[in-house]
Amino acid sequence: QVQLVESGGGLVQPGGSLRLSCAASGINFNIAIMSWYRQAPGKQRELVARTTSGGNTNYADSVKGRFTISRDNAKNTVYLQMNSLKPEDTAVYYCRSAVLGAESWGQGTQVTVSS
Repeated sequence: QVQLVESGGGLVQPGGSLRLSCAASGINFNIAIMSWYRQAPGKQRELVARTTSGGNTNYADSVKGRFTISRDNAKNTVYLQMNSLKPEDTAVYYCRSAVLGAESWGQGTQVTVSS
């Protein structure tokens, strides 16, 4: 049974930082493509960042230079370091795994950027 458990969300002021974590179990993490998505109220879910098994990464234009995705294969965990946060980054952030065409999603963690 695949489980993706996100943590690290919360309330932060504009300009602040947060680090999200997603601990995976039940998958071959070493070959998984791991991604972070987000969904703001009234908007579609969008890709934020993705990392392949080989460590290649790509980012949404809106977060380039501010967010960094990384993975620790020994811990089966993917991270999203978010710096210089803006109110428009407010959303529920979801972790997604993709392994040989099979995808799974976490339950999401709320990130709110507000003064």
